[in-house]
Amino acid sequence: MGMWIGRNRKARVTYGFDEIALVPGRVTINPNEVDITFRLPRKAAESLELKIPILASAMDGVVDVGFAIAMNKLGGLAVLNLEGVQTRYKNPQEVLQKIVEASKSEITALLQRIYQEPIQQDLIAARVRQIRDAGVIAAVSSIPQRAAEFGRIAQEAGADVFVVQSTVSTVRHISSEYKSLDLEKFCREMRIPVIVGNTVGYDVTLEIMECGPAAVLVGVGPGAACTSRGVLGLGVPQVTATVDCAAARDAYFKKTSRYVPIITDGGMSRGGDVCKALACGADAVMVGSAFAKAHEAPGRGYHWGMATPHANLPRGTRIKVGATGSLKQILFGPAEVDDGSQNLVGAITTCMGNVGARNLPEFQQTEIIIAPSIRTEGKIFQTVQNVGMGTS
Repeated sequence: MGMWIGRNRKARVTYGFDEIALVPGRVTINPNEVDITFRLPRKAAESLELKIPILASAMDGVVDVGFAIAMNKLGGLAVLNLEGVQTRYKNPQEVLQKIVEASKSEITALLQRIYQEPIQQDLIAARVRQIRDAGVIAAVSSIPQRAAEFGRIAQEAGADVFVVQSTVSTVRHISSEYKSLDLEKFCREMRIPVIVGNTVGYDVTLEIMECGPAAVLVGVGPGAACTSRGVLGLGVPQVTATVDCAAARDAYFKKTSRYVPIITDGGMSRGGDVCKALACGADAVMVGSAFAKAHEAPGRGYHWGMATPHANLPRGTRIKVGATGSLKQILFGPAEVDDGSQNLVGAITTCMGNVGARNLPEFQQTEIIIAPSIRTEGKIFQTVQNVGMGTS
C-alpha cells in the first residue's frame, strides 16, 4: 500500500476535503425529512441527544459562557476551554479586547503573557454553573495533564461532558517528568461522558476506544488558526483521517457491540466540508473558525489556536475572520454570503436529500469519488473575481 517516495521508502496517498466529492444518489429525499440527530452515549442513562451534529471548538475566540448557552439552545454543543481566559480572569472581556487590538508583530508574545496567569479553580466551577443555570448542557475541556484535577471540579459543579484534548492523544504516553493520565481509569471514574482527542490513526483509535470514552475527536493540525502542520510537519488530511478512524469505530463495534462515535475536528469552514466529513464516516463535527465569525463569539471576529500561547513552541496564530452574521444564521441561515460559511445545517440536510440518505448512518454510506478539480472546474469567473468558490 502506498507509493515509493525514494529508495526503500513508501508513503500512503491521503486526501483532504478539496480532493473528493460526493456522488448524488439514485433516490432523492425532501431535506426537511432527514434525521441529523447526534447521540453521545452516557453511563447508565439515555444518550445525550443533540438536534444537530455540530460542536463548537474549545477555543477562546469562539466559546464563552454566553456562546455555549446560545449554541445549545440552537441544538448543538459548544465546549468551553478550562485553560483559557475564561478561567484565568474574572473579567475576561478586558483581556479579549487586548488580544483583538494587538498588532500582528506583538500578538504571539502578548498571548504568551496572558496565558501565564494561573487558572483559578473557583472560576472553573463558576463557569460551569453559569452554563448549567441557563438550563443547557455544559461541556468543558482540558489537556490530559490537568484532566484528573479539572475533571473532578467540573463534574462536581454540574458539567455534563468532559473533553480531554491535546494535539495528539495516545493511550501510551511516556514521560519521566510528569505522571501521565491513566485514560482508562479516568474514563471509568468519571460519571459523565468523556470525549478524547485528537487522533488520526486506525490502531490508536482502537486503543483509545478500549479505554471507555464516549467519543473520539479526529484531526491533527487542520484548524484554520493552527500551525502544527507547519511547525511540526505533522498531520493527516481530514478525509483519510476520518475514514481510517471510522473503520476503527466499526471494527470496535463489531467486536464489543459498543458504538463509540467519532467527531471530525477542524479543517471545515464551509458547509460542503462538513457534508464530506459526515459522509466519510463522522458521527458529528467540531468547528471553530466558522463560529468565530458569529456576532456572539467572544473573539469579535478574531480566532486563535489553543497552542498559540505555548511558552516555548507556539503552534497557532491569530487570524481575522470577521463577524459576518449571527450564530443562528451560521447554523440555519438565511445565508447572506455566497461562500458556504452560513446555514451549515441547511447544507447538511440538502446534501443528504440529494444523495438519498434518511439519516447519518445512511449518509456515511454515500459514494465518494476522488475529484481534484471539484473546486475549480467551470469556476474561472468566480476565481478571477474572488467570489463564491473562488474565495480563498
